[in-house]
Amino acid sequence: MEESNLLGDATALTDLVKYQDGTVVSRTLVKKKTGTVTLFAFDEGEGLSEHTTPFDALVLVADGSVEITVSGQTMLVKEGEVLLLPADEPHALKAVTRFKMLLIMIRS
Repeated sequence: MEESNLLGDATALTDLVKYQDGTVVSRTLVKKKTGTVTLFAFDEGEGLSEHTTPFDALVLVADGSVEITVSGQTMLVKEGEVLLLPADEPHALKAVTRFKMLLIMIRS
């Protein structure tokens, strides 16, 4: 996937990806060997099943709210809040409302 060109005027984060009914939409903003920054838009009720990743990831909720489960503990994360998803810990998420999140994955 090609890295987005974000040079130029500042843009509202939530304007960079649009909601679509019944699905999850993503847009990669930065893609480097050392990590990625991806913006997601989840329709209400959509989610990601439990999985692990070998790297830490930081979730920033930019709009709406989501239930995120990390190692069996479920938390409600709302607009403006952040949550660390530790490497090798099982995690899953489900949209309580439509929500947008910025996922920052650090590989080194």
